Amino acid sequence: MSSALPTSRLGRVVRGNGPGLLLAHGAGGGIDANYGPIMDVLAAHHTVVGPDYPGTGRTERADTPLALDALADELVAAAVEEGLETFAIAGYSLGCPVAVRATTRHPDRVTALVLTAGFAHPDPRFLLTARLWRDLLRAGETEQLARFLTLMALSSPVLDAIAQDDLDTAITTTATTIPPGTPEHVELIIDGVDVRADLAAVAVPTLVISTALDQLVSPHHHRQLADAIPGARYAEIASGHLPFVERPEEWAALIRDFLHDSHN
Repeated sequence: MSSALPTSRLGRVVRGNGPGLLLAHGAGGGIDANYGPIMDVLAAHHTVVGPDYPGTGRTERADTPLALDALADELVAAAVEEGLETFAIAGYSLGCPVAVRATTRHPDRVTALVLTAGFAHPDPRFLLTARLWRDLLRAGETEQLARFLTLMALSSPVLDAIAQDDLDTAITTTATTIPPGTPEHVELIIDGVDVRADLAAVAVPTLVISTALDQLVSPHHHRQLADAIPGARYAEIASGHLPFVERPEEWAALIRDFLHDSHN
């Protein structure tokens, strides 16, 4: 039985027709940033609902800290408000624990899960990264933060192939487009995410996609998800933390094909 749903304050993208698909994006991201490059593929076969977390995209910044249960409930509420009674959830990065918690809180609504570049709980290495991310935000060091995130999020092969001028431009763009709600997203990672106890209760078809060259959320985390969710499938992309930048077609195909199989 589902937990009661709030009225969702989350602005959202709604695209396509077909079985429901709810999207859960990453920290400091947004639906357009994280799923925009693959939206056409997803919407070709699904009714896609993509809510933006507080402080990014179409949603105003929160004036209180984010809580995992509340965020998961608001995502589910957004899908239901758009007419979806049941739906798969595709989570990316922070969106993975959000998707898992949504599944365990609303098991009668969720039909399948796709978890990409995800984690159940930040280990000491990831906490070091997240705390540095937070501290650079607090200090207003957006240029340094952009350099740090570029280093952590892009794979070595991609960085090797980028001309210096293009890399400098990308870093400047990142520094000037950090969503205002990012501090709350990062604080949620540091203080509010632990779905390790939820994983064994996931009872829907699940695909875990590992971004195999990921240095931000390492493949160690991806494998933990796959190993702990009963019957989960596991796939890898030769990508850093940003599959929508490095391997969008491959990422989209994995999600599309798995969801097609899970509906049949």
